[in-house]
Amino acid sequence: MTHVEQPSGTRRDFLFVATGAAGGVATAAAVWPLINQMNPSADVQALASIQVDVSAVEEGSQLTVKFLGKPVFVRHRSAEEISSAKDVDIDTLPDTLARNPNLAADAPATDENRAMPGAEQWLVMIGVCTHLGCVPLGEAGIYNGWFCPCHGSTYDTSGRIRSGPAPENLHIPVVTFTSETVLQLGASA
Repeated sequence: MTHVEQPSGTRRDFLFVATGAAGGVATAAAVWPLINQMNPSADVQALASIQVDVSAVEEGSQLTVKFLGKPVFVRHRSAEEISSAKDVDIDTLPDTLARNPNLAADAPATDENRAMPGAEQWLVMIGVCTHLGCVPLGEAGIYNGWFCPCHGSTYDTSGRIRSGPAPENLHIPVVTFTSETVLQLGASA
């Protein structure tokens, strides 16, 4: 019996490998647009952080801006609103967390932890009710803060839930002062 040595690779093996590689490239080319479409669009990336001039917002009034598709309330609080918010015992609140990504996740919901640091007259919050995503009305409700008429959630002058079905305080966005009158919403580039 003679032993015939086979070449290490045949034409058939080459065709199998070439066909598999071509199929892999074709699949990647077909799938890439599906994956790429999940990336944020250029207009969303451009708005990943915005600057808001608050110089014209008078004490006791509010400016609403759109940021990442959501309303953001920028409230210039009066001394009475600040005093009212500071007088609240946080242990009596339904949600005792600040909900402020600028602080530790377990920061308590004191007024100081919700207002702008060093500028307690400024309160900046995402204006979306934490119950079902409605937009609450300002200077309303029994606490003269925000009131969601859809299901009756009431927030105080620090944006903390006080009554109603909402499970959490109004959330605070990532926010900093870039000057005395300009806020930046979102992380800096």
